[in-house]
Amino acid sequence: MRCFPLALTACLLLTPLLGCAAGNAHWVEIKGQRYTVEVADDGPERNRGLMYRDQLPAGTGMLFLHDIQEPLAYWMKNTRIPLDIFYFDSQRRLVSVSRGVPACSLGDRCPPYPSAGPALYVLELNAGEAGRLGVAKGDELVFGPGIAERGKP
Repeated sequence: MRCFPLALTACLLLTPLLGCAAGNAHWVEIKGQRYTVEVADDGPERNRGLMYRDQLPAGTGMLFLHDIQEPLAYWMKNTRIPLDIFYFDSQRRLVSVSRGVPACSLGDRCPPYPSAGPALYVLELNAGEAGRLGVAKGDELVFGPGIAERGKP
């Protein structure tokens, strides 16, 4: 009966993938473009972000949900993928975007990329998406089902 533990392990590892295939994946839209996103909604997930990844598939990103609206600054510590970093307020309106932020291997010496005003949500996409979409301050971020809104200021 050695197969049972192996089969059980395989099932446990594939369960998250099956959830995505069944339509349970989170998504957001900006300027009519939909992106599948991972949601980082607690401190450890926000701190880890997209660190140590070698790629971010096209059409995907990471959405960071903060607990309070305030000026935010993100950095690229241990991030290997150039990104566009979008900052949104509590109304899910674009506050600012840092375009083409380069990967950084300088550890704690990586520079910060601050929002231009108070933000509650941050979306990271592959570098170049902001330009491709033609985003502008005030553009709305639409949440798909299952993404919980955060507190208002």
